[in-house]
Amino acid sequence: QVQLVESGGGLVQAGGSLRLSCAASGLTFTSHTMAWFRQAPGKDREFVAAISWSTGSTYYAESVKGRFAVSRDNAKKKVYLQMNSLSSEDTAVYYCAADPRGSSNPGKAHSYDYWGQGTQVTVSS
Repeated sequence: QVQLVESGGGLVQAGGSLRLSCAASGLTFTSHTMAWFRQAPGKDREFVAAISWSTGSTYYAESVKGRFAVSRDNAKKKVYLQMNSLSSEDTAVYYCAADPRGSSNPGKAHSYDYWGQGTQVTVSS
């Protein structure tokens, strides 16, 4: 059974940084893609970043390019999201997701079969 558990969320001032972690268990495939999505109150869930577990290729939403960085630790089966230069627009619940097939649409929520419970990130201005 696949489980994804996010941690690292919290309250931070605008301009600050946070590092989110996603601990994955039960993953037996090697070609999957891991991603971060977020959902702000009253808004749809949106793609933030993704990383290929096998190649390390990364993908980012335009809104976070240059500020956020996604990485992985294969041995620990963890995915990280380093978030810098945070603004109030980054306030949301952040979700970790896993796509076991490593599909060609890493930015689409429907590509992902497994989701974590989410971690709240609040940026105060």
